[in-house]
Amino acid sequence: MKTAKKNRLATAAVLGAVLMAGSAVAPAMADDASRGGQNVQGQQGPESNKDQGGQGETSKHVLLLSVDGLHQKDLDLYVKNHPTSALAALVNHGTSYTHAQTPVPSDSFPGLVGQLTGGNPGTTGVYYDDTFNRALLPAGTTDCKNTAPGAEVAFTEAADKNQNALDAGQGLPGLPASILNMTGQPGTLLDPAALPVDPATCKPVYPHQYLKVNTVFEVAKSAGLTTAWSDKHPAYEILNGPSGKGLDDLFTPEINSKAAPFTGDWTQDNAATQQYDGYKVQAVLNEIDGKDHSGTKTAEVPGIFGMNFQAVSTAQKLPTSDGLTGGYLQGGTVPGPLLSKTLDFVNASVGKFESALAASGRAKDTTLILSAKHGQSPMDSSTLTRVPDSAIIDGLNAAWKSAHPGSADLVAFSTDDDIMQLWLSDHSQAAAQFAKDYLAAHSAAGNDINGAAKTVTTSGLSKVYAGSEVANYFGTQTSDARYPDILGIAQTGVVYTGGKAKIAEHGGASADDRDVPLVISGANDEHARTVTTAVETTQIAPTILKTLGLDPNKLQAVQIEGTKTLPQR
Repeated sequence: MKTAKKNRLATAAVLGAVLMAGSAVAPAMADDASRGGQNVQGQQGPESNKDQGGQGETSKHVLLLSVDGLHQKDLDLYVKNHPTSALAALVNHGTSYTHAQTPVPSDSFPGLVGQLTGGNPGTTGVYYDDTFNRALLPAGTTDCKNTAPGAEVAFTEAADKNQNALDAGQGLPGLPASILNMTGQPGTLLDPAALPVDPATCKPVYPHQYLKVNTVFEVAKSAGLTTAWSDKHPAYEILNGPSGKGLDDLFTPEINSKAAPFTGDWTQDNAATQQYDGYKVQAVLNEIDGKDHSGTKTAEVPGIFGMNFQAVSTAQKLPTSDGLTGGYLQGGTVPGPLLSKTLDFVNASVGKFESALAASGRAKDTTLILSAKHGQSPMDSSTLTRVPDSAIIDGLNAAWKSAHPGSADLVAFSTDDDIMQLWLSDHSQAAAQFAKDYLAAHSAAGNDINGAAKTVTTSGLSKVYAGSEVANYFGTQTSDARYPDILGIAQTGVVYTGGKAKIAEHGGASADDRDVPLVISGANDEHARTVTTAVETTQIAPTILKTLGLDPNKLQAVQIEGTKTLPQR
Protein backbone atom coordinates (compact mmCIF):
# COMPACT_ATOMS: atom_id res chain seq x y z
CA MET A 1 0.00 0.00 0.00
CA LYS A 2 2.37 2.67 1.20
CA THR A 3 6.01 2.99 0.41
CA ALA A 4 7.33 4.23 3.71
CA LYS A 5 11.00 4.22 4.35
CA LYS A 6 12.72 5.24 7.50
CA ASN A 7 16.21 6.02 8.56
CA ARG A 8 16.03 6.46 12.31
CA LEU A 9 18.08 9.17 13.90
CA ALA A 10 20.98 7.94 15.90
CA THR A 11 19.37 9.61 18.93
CA ALA A 12 15.74 8.69 18.19
CA ALA A 13 14.89 5.54 17.61
CA VAL A 14 -21.33 9.58 2.81
CA LEU A 15 -32.34 8.14 1.99
CA GLY A 16 -34.21 11.29 3.65
CA ALA A 17 -34.66 14.96 2.94
CA VAL A 18 -31.54 17.00 2.95
CA LEU A 19 -31.64 20.77 3.28
CA MET A 20 -28.21 22.24 3.15
CA ALA A 21 -26.98 25.77 3.37
CA GLY A 22 -23.76 27.59 2.65
CA SER A 23 -21.76 28.05 -0.48
CA ALA A 24 -18.27 28.91 0.66
CA VAL A 25 -15.65 26.25 0.23
CA ALA A 26 -12.85 25.52 2.62
CA PRO A 27 -9.51 26.47 1.12
CA ALA A 28 -8.07 23.92 -1.29
CA MET A 29 -4.48 22.91 -0.90
CA ALA A 30 -3.23 21.49 -4.18
CA ASP A 31 -0.80 24.27 -4.92
CA ASP A 32 -0.49 28.02 -4.69
CA ALA A 33 -2.84 28.58 -7.64
CA SER A 34 -5.72 26.54 -6.23
CA ARG A 35 -5.16 27.72 -2.70
CA GLY A 36 -5.15 31.37 -3.69
CA GLY A 37 -2.31 31.81 -1.24
CA GLN A 38 -4.71 31.29 1.68
CA ASN A 39 -3.84 29.74 4.98
CA VAL A 40 -6.32 27.00 5.91
CA GLN A 41 -6.36 28.09 9.54
CA GLY A 42 -8.64 30.82 10.85
CA GLN A 43 -10.00 32.24 7.60
CA GLN A 44 -13.54 32.15 8.96
CA GLY A 45 -14.51 31.89 12.58
CA PRO A 46 -17.57 30.42 14.25
CA GLU A 47 -19.59 33.58 13.56
CA SER A 48 -19.62 32.70 9.85
CA ASN A 49 -21.28 29.40 10.66
CA LYS A 50 -24.32 30.66 12.51
CA ASP A 51 -26.46 29.71 9.53
CA GLN A 52 -25.37 26.10 9.87
CA GLY A 53 -27.41 25.11 12.93
CA GLY A 54 -29.51 22.02 12.23
CA GLN A 55 -33.07 23.17 11.52
CA GLY A 56 -35.84 21.46 9.52
CA GLU A 57 -33.87 18.30 8.89
CA THR A 58 -35.83 15.02 8.77
CA SER A 59 -33.18 12.35 8.22
CA LYS A 60 -32.59 10.03 11.13
CA HIS A 61 -29.67 8.21 9.55
CA VAL A 62 -26.73 9.02 7.28
CA LEU A 63 -25.01 6.21 5.39
CA LEU A 64 -21.60 7.31 4.12
CA LEU A 65 -19.81 5.25 1.47
CA SER A 66 -16.24 5.89 0.39
CA VAL A 67 -15.15 4.16 -2.81
CA ASP A 68 -11.41 4.57 -2.60
CA GLY A 69 -9.86 5.46 -5.96
CA LEU A 70 -13.15 6.44 -7.62
CA HIS A 71 -12.97 9.53 -9.82
CA GLN A 72 -15.84 11.79 -10.84
CA LYS A 73 -15.04 10.74 -14.43
CA ASP A 74 -15.50 7.08 -13.47
CA LEU A 75 -18.92 7.68 -11.95
CA ASP A 76 -20.07 9.85 -14.88
CA LEU A 77 -19.09 7.19 -17.42
CA TYR A 78 -20.57 4.31 -15.42
CA VAL A 79 -23.93 6.08 -15.02
CA LYS A 80 -23.96 6.95 -18.74
CA ASN A 81 -23.29 3.35 -19.75
CA HIS A 82 -25.51 1.79 -17.03
CA PRO A 83 -28.60 4.04 -16.83
CA THR A 84 -30.62 1.52 -14.80
CA SER A 85 -27.87 0.75 -12.30
CA ALA A 86 -27.93 1.39 -8.56
CA LEU A 87 -25.29 4.08 -8.97
CA ALA A 88 -27.42 5.74 -11.67
CA ALA A 89 -30.43 5.64 -9.34
CA LEU A 90 -28.35 7.33 -6.68
CA VAL A 91 -27.25 10.07 -9.05
CA ASN A 92 -30.70 10.45 -10.66
CA HIS A 93 -32.36 10.96 -7.30
CA GLY A 94 -29.74 13.10 -5.63
CA THR A 95 -27.37 16.01 -5.80
CA SER A 96 -24.03 15.55 -7.51
CA TYR A 97 -21.18 17.89 -6.66
CA THR A 98 -19.13 17.47 -9.80
CA HIS A 99 -16.14 19.53 -8.70
CA ALA A 100 -15.32 17.98 -5.35
CA GLN A 101 -11.77 17.51 -4.18
CA THR A 102 -10.21 15.57 -1.36
CA PRO A 103 -7.42 17.08 0.79
CA VAL A 104 -3.71 16.97 0.15
CA PRO A 105 -2.09 14.64 0.86
CA SER A 106 -4.72 12.52 -0.89
CA ASP A 107 -4.08 9.57 1.40
CA SER A 108 -6.78 7.44 3.06
CA PHE A 109 -6.13 8.74 6.57
CA PRO A 110 -6.33 12.51 5.93
CA GLY A 111 -9.02 11.86 3.30
CA LEU A 112 -11.42 10.10 5.65
CA VAL A 113 -10.49 12.14 8.70
CA GLY A 114 -11.32 15.24 6.63
CA GLN A 115 -14.76 13.85 5.71
CA LEU A 116 -15.56 13.08 9.34
CA THR A 117 -14.07 16.11 11.10
CA GLY A 118 -14.37 18.92 8.54
CA GLY A 119 -10.66 19.64 8.75
CA ASN A 120 -7.55 19.57 6.61
CA PRO A 121 -4.24 18.09 7.84
CA GLY A 122 -2.94 21.33 9.33
CA THR A 123 -5.98 21.34 11.62
CA THR A 124 -6.42 17.62 12.31
CA GLY A 125 -2.72 16.88 12.67
CA VAL A 126 -3.11 13.89 10.35
CA TYR A 127 -0.80 14.15 7.34
CA TYR A 128 -0.72 10.46 6.36
CA ASP A 129 -1.19 7.08 8.01
CA ASP A 130 2.56 6.64 8.40
CA THR A 131 4.42 9.78 9.44
CA PHE A 132 7.01 11.16 11.82
CA ASN A 133 6.58 13.34 14.89
CA ARG A 134 9.44 15.41 16.19
CA ALA A 135 8.01 15.61 19.73
CA LEU A 136 7.06 12.01 20.46
CA LEU A 137 9.32 9.19 21.53
CA PRO A 138 9.92 5.98 19.57
CA ALA A 139 7.63 3.01 20.09
CA GLY A 140 8.72 0.87 22.99
CA THR A 141 10.45 3.66 24.88
CA THR A 142 10.50 3.13 28.64
CA ASP A 143 13.19 5.58 29.68
CA CYS A 144 11.32 8.73 28.68
CA LYS A 145 13.59 11.18 30.49
CA ASN A 146 16.74 10.13 28.70
CA THR A 147 15.39 9.40 25.21
CA ALA A 148 15.65 12.02 22.48
CA PRO A 149 12.36 12.93 20.79
CA GLY A 150 11.57 11.95 17.22
CA ALA A 151 9.38 8.98 16.35
CA GLU A 152 7.64 7.20 13.51
CA VAL A 153 3.85 7.30 13.90
CA ALA A 154 2.69 4.18 12.05
CA PHE A 155 -1.10 3.89 12.18
CA THR A 156 -1.06 1.09 9.65
CA GLU A 157 -1.09 -2.70 9.84
CA ALA A 158 2.24 -2.34 11.61
CA ALA A 159 0.33 -1.31 14.75
CA ASP A 160 -1.67 -4.57 14.91
CA LYS A 161 -0.99 -7.27 17.45
CA ASN A 162 -0.77 -9.60 14.43
CA GLN A 163 -0.69 -7.89 11.08
CA ASN A 164 -0.75 -11.20 9.23
CA ALA A 165 -4.17 -12.13 10.66
CA LEU A 166 -7.46 -10.86 9.20
CA ASP A 167 -8.70 -10.29 12.77
CA ALA A 168 -5.45 -8.41 13.57
CA GLY A 169 -4.59 -10.88 16.32
CA GLN A 170 -7.93 -11.40 18.08
CA GLY A 171 -7.53 -15.13 17.60
CA LEU A 172 -10.86 -16.00 15.99
CA PRO A 173 -11.14 -19.62 14.84
CA GLY A 174 -12.32 -20.39 11.32
CA LEU A 175 -11.01 -17.31 9.54
CA PRO A 176 -11.82 -15.80 7.15
CA ALA A 177 -15.42 -17.08 7.33
CA SER A 178 -15.71 -16.05 10.98
CA ILE A 179 -14.44 -12.49 10.53
CA LEU A 180 -17.82 -10.86 11.24
CA ASN A 181 -17.29 -12.00 14.82
CA MET A 182 -14.36 -9.58 15.10
CA THR A 183 -14.64 -7.13 17.97
CA GLY A 184 -16.35 -3.77 17.45
CA GLN A 185 -13.68 -2.15 19.64
CA PRO A 186 -10.50 -2.83 17.64
CA GLY A 187 -8.39 -0.47 19.70
CA THR A 188 -7.84 -3.56 21.85
CA LEU A 189 -6.09 -5.18 18.89
CA LEU A 190 -3.39 -2.54 18.64
CA ASP A 191 -0.01 -3.42 20.06
CA PRO A 192 0.98 -0.75 22.60
CA ALA A 193 4.63 -1.54 21.94
CA ALA A 194 4.17 -0.52 18.29
CA LEU A 195 2.78 2.93 19.14
CA PRO A 196 4.76 6.14 19.67
CA VAL A 197 5.20 7.28 23.25
CA ASP A 198 4.12 10.57 24.84
CA PRO A 199 7.16 11.99 26.67
CA ALA A 200 4.92 13.69 29.26
CA THR A 201 3.14 10.52 30.36
CA CYS A 202 5.59 7.89 29.08
CA LYS A 203 2.54 6.03 27.70
CA PRO A 204 1.71 4.88 24.16
CA VAL A 205 -0.25 7.30 21.98
CA TYR A 206 -3.31 5.61 20.46
CA PRO A 207 -4.67 6.89 17.13
CA HIS A 208 -7.74 8.57 18.69
CA GLN A 209 -5.43 10.41 21.07
CA TYR A 210 -3.35 11.66 18.17
CA LEU A 211 -6.29 13.37 16.42
CA LYS A 212 -6.36 17.08 17.34
CA VAL A 213 -10.12 17.68 16.75
CA ASN A 214 -13.41 15.90 17.38
CA THR A 215 -15.40 13.83 14.89
CA VAL A 216 -19.03 13.69 13.70
CA PHE A 217 -19.31 10.44 15.63
CA GLU A 218 -18.54 12.19 18.90
CA VAL A 219 -21.10 14.92 18.19
CA ALA A 220 -23.71 12.31 17.26
CA LYS A 221 -22.96 10.32 20.42
CA SER A 222 -23.40 13.39 22.60
CA ALA A 223 -26.86 13.82 20.99
CA GLY A 224 -27.81 10.28 21.92
CA LEU A 225 -27.31 8.66 18.52
CA THR A 226 -25.67 5.31 17.80
CA THR A 227 -22.62 5.23 15.54
CA ALA A 228 -20.76 2.65 13.46
CA TRP A 229 -18.10 2.41 10.78
CA SER A 230 -16.20 -0.26 8.82
CA ASP A 231 -12.68 0.21 7.48
CA LYS A 232 -9.37 -1.47 6.71
CA HIS A 233 -7.12 -1.34 9.79
CA PRO A 234 -7.75 -1.34 13.55
CA ALA A 235 -5.89 1.99 13.59
CA TYR A 236 -9.08 3.52 12.19
CA GLU A 237 -10.11 3.70 15.81
CA ILE A 238 -8.77 7.23 15.27
CA LEU A 239 -12.38 7.99 14.25
CA ASN A 240 -13.40 7.62 17.90
CA GLY A 241 -11.93 11.11 18.24
CA PRO A 242 -10.03 12.51 21.21
CA SER A 243 -12.70 11.28 23.66
CA GLY A 244 -12.06 7.72 22.51
CA LYS A 245 -15.82 7.12 22.62
CA GLY A 246 -17.16 8.24 19.24
CA LEU A 247 -17.95 4.84 17.79
CA ASP A 248 -20.25 2.19 19.23
CA ASP A 249 -19.30 -0.37 16.60
CA LEU A 250 -16.11 -0.26 14.55
CA PHE A 251 -15.41 -3.21 12.22
CA THR A 252 -11.86 -3.22 10.90
CA PRO A 253 -10.62 -6.47 9.37
CA GLU A 254 -6.94 -6.08 8.48
CA ILE A 255 -6.63 -5.62 4.72
CA ASN A 256 -2.89 -6.16 4.64
CA SER A 257 -3.12 -9.56 6.30
CA LYS A 258 -2.51 -12.86 4.54
CA ALA A 259 -5.42 -13.59 2.21
CA ALA A 260 -5.58 -17.36 2.07
CA PRO A 261 -6.32 -19.07 -0.24
CA PHE A 262 -4.98 -16.17 -2.29
CA THR A 263 -1.31 -15.37 -2.57
CA GLY A 264 -0.15 -12.31 -0.66
CA ASP A 265 -2.44 -9.89 1.16
CA TRP A 266 -5.99 -8.87 0.28
CA THR A 267 -4.78 -6.00 -1.93
CA GLN A 268 -2.60 -8.12 -4.20
CA ASP A 269 -5.47 -9.93 -5.94
CA ASN A 270 -8.62 -8.02 -6.94
CA ALA A 271 -10.91 -10.99 -6.34
CA ALA A 272 -9.49 -11.11 -2.83
CA THR A 273 -10.13 -7.40 -2.34
CA GLN A 274 -13.74 -7.83 -3.48
CA GLN A 275 -14.14 -10.70 -1.03
CA TYR A 276 -12.64 -8.52 1.69
CA ASP A 277 -14.98 -5.62 0.86
CA GLY A 278 -17.84 -8.10 0.94
CA TYR A 279 -17.33 -8.63 4.67
CA LYS A 280 -17.77 -4.91 5.29
CA VAL A 281 -20.81 -4.80 2.99
CA GLN A 282 -22.41 -7.53 5.09
CA ALA A 283 -21.55 -5.64 8.26
CA VAL A 284 -23.42 -2.57 7.00
CA LEU A 285 -26.37 -4.72 5.87
CA ASN A 286 -26.52 -6.17 9.37
CA GLU A 287 -26.56 -2.65 10.83
CA ILE A 288 -29.39 -1.59 8.48
CA ASP A 289 -31.26 -4.64 9.79
CA GLY A 290 -30.99 -3.43 13.39
CA LYS A 291 -28.05 -5.57 14.43
CA ASP A 292 -24.43 -4.95 15.27
CA HIS A 293 -21.86 -5.53 12.53
CA SER A 294 -21.70 -9.25 13.31
CA GLY A 295 -25.47 -9.69 12.83
CA THR A 296 -25.65 -11.59 16.11
CA LYS A 297 -26.74 -8.81 18.49
CA THR A 298 -29.71 -6.43 18.36
CA ALA A 299 -28.64 -2.79 18.06
CA GLU A 300 -30.13 0.53 17.09
CA VAL A 301 -29.68 1.48 13.44
CA PRO A 302 -26.81 3.96 13.62
CA GLY A 303 -27.40 7.66 13.17
CA ILE A 304 -24.11 7.74 11.24
CA PHE A 305 -22.58 4.64 9.70
CA GLY A 306 -20.88 3.37 6.57
CA MET A 307 -17.76 1.84 5.06
CA ASN A 308 -14.98 2.19 2.57
CA PHE A 309 -14.48 0.05 -0.55
CA GLN A 310 -10.94 -0.95 -1.49
CA ALA A 311 -11.54 -3.01 -4.66
CA VAL A 312 -11.62 -0.07 -7.09
CA SER A 313 -8.29 1.10 -5.76
CA THR A 314 -6.57 -2.24 -6.29
CA ALA A 315 -8.14 -2.64 -9.76
CA GLN A 316 -6.51 0.69 -10.64
CA LYS A 317 -3.14 -0.20 -9.16
CA LEU A 318 -2.60 -3.79 -10.28
CA PRO A 319 -1.15 -4.29 -13.78
CA THR A 320 -3.12 -7.55 -14.04
CA SER A 321 -5.25 -9.67 -11.74
CA ASP A 322 -7.51 -12.69 -12.17
CA GLY A 323 -6.57 -12.85 -15.85
CA LEU A 324 -7.69 -9.27 -16.47
CA THR A 325 -5.73 -6.10 -17.22
CA GLY A 326 -5.90 -3.44 -14.54
CA GLY A 327 -6.22 0.30 -14.82
CA TYR A 328 -7.64 2.17 -17.79
CA LEU A 329 -7.64 1.69 -21.55
CA GLN A 330 -5.34 3.76 -23.69
CA GLY A 331 -6.02 7.43 -23.10
CA GLY A 332 -6.83 7.00 -19.43
CA THR A 333 -10.59 7.59 -19.60
CA VAL A 334 -12.30 4.22 -20.11
CA PRO A 335 -11.86 1.61 -17.35
CA GLY A 336 -10.13 -1.57 -18.45
CA PRO A 337 -11.66 -5.03 -17.93
CA LEU A 338 -10.57 -5.48 -14.29
CA LEU A 339 -11.72 -2.06 -13.21
CA SER A 340 -15.01 -2.41 -15.13
CA LYS A 341 -15.72 -5.66 -13.31
CA THR A 342 -14.90 -4.04 -9.99
CA LEU A 343 -17.20 -1.08 -10.64
CA ASP A 344 -19.97 -3.62 -11.26
CA PHE A 345 -19.18 -5.11 -7.84
CA VAL A 346 -19.44 -1.72 -6.12
CA ASN A 347 -22.67 -0.99 -8.01
CA ALA A 348 -24.16 -4.31 -6.89
CA SER A 349 -23.16 -3.54 -3.29
CA VAL A 350 -24.82 -0.12 -3.41
CA GLY A 351 -27.90 -1.87 -4.81
CA LYS A 352 -27.90 -4.17 -1.79
CA PHE A 353 -27.84 -1.20 0.55
CA GLU A 354 -30.68 0.52 -1.33
CA SER A 355 -32.76 -2.69 -1.27
CA ALA A 356 -32.09 -3.27 2.43
CA LEU A 357 -33.09 0.28 3.31
CA ALA A 358 -36.31 -0.10 1.31
CA ALA A 359 -37.12 -3.50 2.80
CA SER A 360 -36.56 -2.23 6.34
CA GLY A 361 -38.71 0.88 5.79
CA ARG A 362 -35.68 3.08 6.49
CA ALA A 363 -35.21 4.49 2.98
CA LYS A 364 -37.50 7.39 3.89
CA ASP A 365 -35.37 8.56 6.77
CA THR A 366 -31.87 7.71 5.56
CA THR A 367 -29.59 9.95 3.53
CA LEU A 368 -26.89 8.24 1.49
CA ILE A 369 -23.63 9.99 0.71
CA LEU A 370 -21.17 8.58 -1.83
CA SER A 371 -17.64 9.91 -2.13
CA ALA A 372 -14.03 8.75 -1.93
CA LYS A 373 -11.09 9.26 0.38
CA HIS A 374 -8.88 9.72 -2.66
CA GLY A 375 -8.57 9.15 -6.39
CA GLN A 376 -5.66 7.42 -8.11
CA SER A 377 -2.90 8.62 -10.41
CA PRO A 378 -2.12 8.36 -13.24
CA MET A 379 -5.29 7.35 -15.09
CA ASP A 380 -3.39 7.45 -18.37
CA SER A 381 -0.74 4.75 -17.98
CA SER A 382 1.28 6.14 -20.87
CA THR A 383 2.39 8.89 -18.49
CA LEU A 384 3.50 6.46 -15.78
CA THR A 385 7.03 6.61 -14.46
CA ARG A 386 7.86 4.34 -11.55
CA VAL A 387 10.75 5.80 -9.61
CA PRO A 388 12.49 4.00 -6.74
CA ASP A 389 12.75 6.67 -4.05
CA SER A 390 15.47 4.85 -2.15
CA ALA A 391 18.16 5.98 -4.59
CA ILE A 392 16.99 9.58 -4.28
CA ILE A 393 17.13 9.46 -0.50
CA ASP A 394 20.50 7.75 -0.50
CA GLY A 395 21.90 10.43 -2.79
CA LEU A 396 20.51 13.22 -0.61
CA ASN A 397 21.98 11.67 2.52
CA ALA A 398 25.38 11.26 0.87
CA ALA A 399 25.41 14.86 -0.32
CA TRP A 400 24.51 16.07 3.17
CA LYS A 401 27.26 14.07 4.81
CA SER A 402 29.78 15.27 2.26
CA ALA A 403 28.88 18.87 3.06
CA HIS A 404 28.61 18.18 6.80
CA PRO A 405 31.29 15.63 7.77
CA GLY A 406 30.34 13.52 10.75
CA SER A 407 26.63 14.22 10.42
CA ALA A 408 23.91 11.58 10.56
CA ASP A 409 21.70 10.86 7.56
CA LEU A 410 19.64 13.94 6.77
CA VAL A 411 16.43 11.99 6.05
CA ALA A 412 15.04 10.60 9.28
CA PHE A 413 11.80 9.31 7.72
CA SER A 414 10.00 9.41 4.39
CA THR A 415 6.55 8.56 3.02
CA ASP A 416 6.57 8.63 -0.76
CA ASP A 417 3.72 7.40 -3.00
CA ASP A 418 2.94 9.92 -5.74
CA ILE A 419 3.95 12.61 -3.33
CA MET A 420 7.20 13.02 -1.44
CA GLN A 421 7.22 13.81 2.26
CA LEU A 422 10.53 13.89 4.09
CA TRP A 423 11.19 14.46 7.78
CA LEU A 424 14.77 15.53 8.41
CA SER A 425 17.16 14.88 11.25
CA ASP A 426 18.03 18.57 11.14
CA HIS A 427 14.80 20.60 11.43
CA SER A 428 16.44 23.90 10.46
CA GLN A 429 15.34 25.95 7.46
CA ALA A 430 18.88 25.69 6.13
CA ALA A 431 18.77 21.90 6.11
CA ALA A 432 15.34 21.91 4.44
CA GLN A 433 16.68 24.30 1.81
CA PHE A 434 19.66 22.01 1.25
CA ALA A 435 17.31 19.09 0.59
CA LYS A 436 15.11 21.22 -1.68
CA ASP A 437 18.10 22.35 -3.71
CA TYR A 438 19.40 18.78 -4.03
CA LEU A 439 16.03 17.41 -5.20
CA ALA A 440 15.69 20.21 -7.74
CA ALA A 441 19.16 19.65 -9.15
CA HIS A 442 19.17 15.88 -9.63
CA SER A 443 17.53 13.55 -12.11
CA ALA A 444 16.20 10.13 -11.11
CA ALA A 445 16.08 6.78 -12.87
CA GLY A 446 12.78 4.94 -13.28
CA ASN A 447 10.76 2.83 -15.71
CA ASP A 448 7.61 3.30 -17.80
CA ILE A 449 4.42 1.21 -18.14
CA ASN A 450 6.33 -1.31 -20.24
CA GLY A 451 9.23 -1.49 -17.83
CA ALA A 452 11.57 0.40 -20.14
CA ALA A 453 14.12 2.67 -18.53
CA LYS A 454 13.06 6.28 -18.13
CA THR A 455 14.72 9.24 -16.49
CA VAL A 456 12.91 12.10 -14.79
CA THR A 457 14.28 15.54 -14.01
CA THR A 458 14.26 17.22 -10.60
CA SER A 459 13.82 13.93 -8.75
CA GLY A 460 10.42 13.45 -10.42
CA LEU A 461 9.01 16.54 -8.70
CA SER A 462 7.23 19.55 -10.22
CA LYS A 463 7.50 21.65 -7.08
CA VAL A 464 9.22 21.35 -3.73
CA TYR A 465 8.27 23.10 -0.49
CA ALA A 466 10.84 23.31 2.29
CA GLY A 467 10.59 24.04 6.00
CA SER A 468 8.38 27.04 6.70
CA GLU A 469 7.00 26.77 3.16
CA VAL A 470 5.53 23.40 4.10
CA ALA A 471 4.02 24.80 7.30
CA ASN A 472 2.48 27.63 5.30
CA TYR A 473 1.18 25.19 2.66
CA PHE A 474 -0.68 23.24 5.32
CA GLY A 475 -1.71 26.32 7.28
CA THR A 476 0.05 25.31 10.45
CA GLN A 477 2.68 26.88 12.67
CA THR A 478 6.37 26.20 12.27
CA SER A 479 6.30 24.92 15.84
CA ASP A 480 4.04 22.03 14.73
CA ALA A 481 5.97 18.82 15.38
CA ARG A 482 4.07 16.84 12.74
CA TYR A 483 4.39 18.43 9.29
CA PRO A 484 7.18 17.17 6.99
CA ASP A 485 10.27 19.27 6.39
CA ILE A 486 10.01 18.59 2.66
CA LEU A 487 6.81 18.34 0.62
CA GLY A 488 7.39 17.36 -2.98
CA ILE A 489 4.59 17.57 -5.56
CA ALA A 490 5.20 14.82 -8.10
CA GLN A 491 5.31 15.33 -11.84
CA THR A 492 2.37 13.94 -13.81
CA GLY A 493 2.54 10.15 -13.79
CA VAL A 494 5.39 9.75 -11.32
CA VAL A 495 4.87 7.04 -8.70
CA TYR A 496 7.59 6.39 -6.15
CA THR A 497 7.91 2.63 -6.01
CA GLY A 498 10.50 -0.03 -6.52
CA GLY A 499 9.84 -2.75 -9.07
CA LYS A 500 6.89 -2.97 -11.44
CA ALA A 501 4.05 -4.20 -9.20
CA LYS A 502 1.83 -1.13 -9.47
CA ILE A 503 0.67 1.21 -12.24
CA ALA A 504 -0.96 3.92 -10.11
CA GLU A 505 -0.91 5.35 -6.60
CA HIS A 506 -2.44 8.14 -4.51
CA GLY A 507 -1.32 10.69 -1.95
CA GLY A 508 -0.47 13.48 -4.37
CA ALA A 509 -2.00 16.76 -5.48
CA SER A 510 -2.93 16.00 -9.11
CA ALA A 511 -6.49 16.05 -10.46
CA ASP A 512 -6.38 12.26 -10.78
CA ASP A 513 -5.60 12.08 -7.06
CA ARG A 514 -8.11 14.66 -5.86
CA ASP A 515 -11.13 14.85 -8.22
CA VAL A 516 -13.52 12.49 -6.46
CA PRO A 517 -17.30 12.08 -6.70
CA LEU A 518 -19.65 13.50 -4.09
CA VAL A 519 -23.33 12.52 -4.34
CA ILE A 520 -26.01 13.02 -1.69
CA SER A 521 -29.34 11.23 -2.11
CA GLY A 522 -32.44 11.33 0.09
CA ALA A 523 -35.94 9.85 -0.16
CA ASN A 524 -37.50 13.20 -1.08
CA ASP A 525 -35.08 13.64 -3.93
CA GLU A 526 -37.04 12.99 -7.13
CA HIS A 527 -34.78 14.54 -9.74
CA ALA A 528 -31.08 14.76 -10.36
CA ARG A 529 -29.40 18.02 -9.42
CA THR A 530 -25.89 19.07 -10.28
CA VAL A 531 -23.81 21.58 -8.36
CA THR A 532 -20.73 22.69 -10.25
CA THR A 533 -19.37 24.92 -7.48
CA ALA A 534 -15.95 23.80 -6.30
CA VAL A 535 -16.29 22.02 -2.98
CA GLU A 536 -14.09 20.05 -0.61
CA THR A 537 -14.85 16.65 0.85
CA THR A 538 -14.20 18.19 4.27
CA GLN A 539 -17.65 19.78 3.82
CA ILE A 540 -19.20 16.34 4.21
CA ALA A 541 -18.74 16.47 7.99
CA PRO A 542 -20.81 19.59 8.75
CA THR A 543 -23.35 18.46 6.13
CA ILE A 544 -23.82 15.13 7.93
CA LEU A 545 -24.60 16.94 11.16
CA LYS A 546 -26.91 19.43 9.44
CA THR A 547 -28.75 16.50 7.82
CA LEU A 548 -29.32 14.95 11.24
CA GLY A 549 -30.54 18.23 12.72
CA LEU A 550 -27.36 18.71 14.71
CA ASP A 551 -25.16 21.78 14.94
CA PRO A 552 -22.12 21.71 12.60
CA ASN A 553 -20.40 24.21 14.88
CA LYS A 554 -19.97 21.42 17.40
CA LEU A 555 -17.08 20.32 15.23
CA GLN A 556 -13.83 21.92 16.29
CA ALA A 557 -12.39 21.87 12.77
CA VAL A 558 -15.49 23.69 11.50
CA GLN A 559 -14.82 26.39 14.06
CA ILE A 560 -11.15 26.62 13.14
CA GLU A 561 -11.43 26.52 9.33
CA GLY A 562 -14.96 27.89 8.91
CA THR A 563 -15.86 24.77 6.94
CA LYS A 564 -19.30 25.29 5.37
CA THR A 565 -22.04 22.76 4.73
CA LEU A 566 -22.35 21.81 1.09
CA PRO A 567 -24.13 24.37 -1.11
CA GLN A 568 -27.94 24.30 -0.93
CA ARG A 569 -29.44 21.90 -3.40
